[in-house]
Formats: sequence, C-alpha cells, structure tokens
Amino acid sequence: MNEKVKEPLFHISKRDNIPPVKAWGIRVIAIILALIVCAIVTTVLTGDNPLSVYATIIKGAFGSQRKAWVTFQNTAILLIISLALTPAFKMKFWNIGGEGQILAGGLATAACMICLGDKVPNGLLIVIMIASSLLAGAVWGLIPAVFKAKWNTNETLATLMMNYIAIRLVAYYTVIWEVPKGSGKIGVINQSTNAGWLPNIGNKYLLPIIVAAIVTIGMVIYLNYSRHGYEIAVVGESERTAKYVGMKVNKVIIRTMLLSGALCGLAGLLLVGGVNHTVTTTITNNQGFTAVMVSWLAKFNPVTMIFTSLLIIFLDRGAGEISTAFGLNHSFSDIITGIILFFIIGCEFFISYKINFRKKSAKEEVSND
Repeated sequence: MNEKVKEPLFHISKRDNIPPVKAWGIRVIAIILALIVCAIVTTVLTGDNPLSVYATIIKGAFGSQRKAWVTFQNTAILLIISLALTPAFKMKFWNIGGEGQILAGGLATAACMICLGDKVPNGLLIVIMIASSLLAGAVWGLIPAVFKAKWNTNETLATLMMNYIAIRLVAYYTVIWEVPKGSGKIGVINQSTNAGWLPNIGNKYLLPIIVAAIVTIGMVIYLNYSRHGYEIAVVGESERTAKYVGMKVNKVIIRTMLLSGALCGLAGLLLVGGVNHTVTTTITNNQGFTAVMVSWLAKFNPVTMIFTSLLIIFLDRGAGEISTAFGLNHSFSDIITGIILFFIIGCEFFISYKINFRKKSAKEEVSND
C-alpha cells in the first residue's frame, strides 16, 4: 500500500527577480530589527539608555567637522580597496589578498620616500611613488594569477599566503629603517622636509575622496561598458562558454588580477604617502578583508559600494566612541557592530530567496472545520 508523502511545511526557492524598492525595504526592516536587538542587549548588559548609545555612535562618526572628514576619508580608502577586489570576484577569482597587495604598494611607497627623498625633486618623487606602488600591487596580484592560469592552483589559498609574505616583508624593513634604532617602528617619514608627502587638495582629507570618486566612475565604465568588463562577466558565468566563444581565459585572469593588485597598491600609496606618512604591518587595519564583505554586500555594484563602505566605517567609528563615552571595553562595541552586520548580511538571504509555505489541502481544511 502506497502511503502519500506529506509535503514539508515550507520550502525555499530562489527569487528570479526582486524590485529594488522591495529589496531596500527588506534592508530597512533588517536594520530596524538590528537596532531593537541592540537596544535589548545594551539594556541587559549595561543598563545604559539605548538611545544614548545610538546618539553616541552618530557622534563618533559625525560629531565634529574633523570626525566627519575622517569618516569620509576612511570610507574612500575602503571603497577603493573594495572596487579593486570587485573585478576578480565578478570573474569568480577569489582574491583574498587585498591586505598583501595594499602592503606591497605601501612598502614600495615608503621605500621611495626613504631612499629618494633627498635625491630627486618632490614632483618627480611623487610620480615615482605612484608608479612603484601600482607596480608592486600589480606584481602581488600577478603571482597567484599566473599560478591559477597555468597550473589551476587554489587562488584563495595563494592570495592569502601572499598576505603573510607582505606582512613579513614590511616587518623586516621596519627593522632596517627604524627610527630611532631599537624602537621597532619607522616613525613619520621625512617629517622635516615632507618629501614624498602627497599634496593636500583643499585639506589633508580630500585627496583620497577625489581618488575614490575617479576610481568609482572608472570601474562603472570598465565593468559595464568595456570589452574587458564583458569578458570578465562571461568568464565569471562559465569558463567553458568563454573558451567556446574564443576568449583567452588565462589572459583575462592575469589581466584582471594585474588591475586588482594595482588598485590595491594605489590604496597603499594613499595610506603611506597621504594619510599616515609611515608604514607598519597594521596600516591596513584589516580593510583588505573588510572590503571582501563590502563588495559582496553591494553585489559587485560600484555605486552601491559607496553606501556599503560608508555604513561599515560609520559603525566602526561609532562603536569606538561607545567604548570611550560609556567607559566600556571595546568588546561591547564589537558586539553592537556584529549584531548590526549580522542582520544586514542575513537580510541578503531574503532578498535572493523566498520562503514558500505549504498550502493546506481541501482535506486538511475540512478537518480543521
């Protein structure tokens, strides 16, 4: 006797398409739910007024003119790194080596400032710094790309390992260039002469913002309106299809990673030559990894990345202010940031998929009556 298999209560199916208004509505609901959960956690753990905590987060990011400029500057740096990783991700080349590529560009910049600061005119020095940082970042992206193209190695592992090599190189040269000797740090490079310091445009915060705007416009055009962007999309969809239509997939992989690494090197140039005027193993502040989340949350859309980057930096700077204002350790601010990001990332599931509940059969409806 055949028994009728009972259908599950619900099943999950992928959405074919969702209107942008509905997608953003889901995101807004997720943020509201995150704030409610954060309010409950704050009240239970600290007894502080949640509204005061939220006001402090805003104050930490935009509480003064300087804080606002720093927030926008940090957003610009994170945006550049996110844009740098996007072509590779869109091609389904999982470049987790942003940290190393940034450090390679930053190290090349510092080397030019230290070794050539008193030997060439400042304008020429900056040109050499730009070329060196782009080249260093590109080479750091090229190495795992060649291994992937020629021998099909795992690009995630290869790019990750390149991060550690870059960190150790920076640590090595920190000892070589340390000032004063035995301090374990380089200090501000060329502080007395400002040789190699990138010029201020309006103020010291504006240059990275201008560069980020240029890179964003360029990436929109490159990905959506150029032949290279089309090839990246085709390779990302199916390497077999790309090869079938005559595309040289290995060439596309190498070319894309050269671009990705060079843009990360540009971020290293801005950090060393324009923001910090020094190089350390922690100068990236893990933004190479944070940029992975930014790119994915934005679904590889350069314009959406502007708002995603701003949100991440806003939460980071605001959470730091909580620790100072309320005398709490940094772990609590990390908890608040983690809850908000969890809801934001989680809501992407409901944007891409929908839950279909089992419809009641006629027999079930009669029995309920």
